[in-house]
Amino acid sequence: MSDAGSPDIDPSVPPSGDGCAECLAGEGPGWWFHLRRCANCGHVGCCDSSPSRHSRAHWDETGHSLIQSFEPGEDWFYSWPDDALLAGPELAPPSSHPMEQPTPGPAGRVPPDWMRHLN
Repeated sequence: MSDAGSPDIDPSVPPSGDGCAECLAGEGPGWWFHLRRCANCGHVGCCDSSPSRHSRAHWDETGHSLIQSFEPGEDWFYSWPDDALLAGPELAPPSSHPMEQPTPGPAGRVPPDWMRHLN
């Protein structure tokens, strides 16, 4: 794992919310498998296994190239252009979605056959 000492990381910016911003706004099917946080602006989006891949779309739209897992107990960073896991600084809290929020989530929006919809 390389070190993510990069201008693409702003440790002072908090996450945009507790879940994928676009899924919660009704874009796509409205649920996610895992969450990723933009290390530059704090945008929380859904992972590439999720139906809508909003984290990747955020990179495509903004060029913000580094994300961190927004799952409890995970602190790894990932570089989109390098396709590589990285170590990095502690970001502004919270470091994950709430423990009581299910994975996949959010509660009440995940279809019973959710595994069939993963990428």
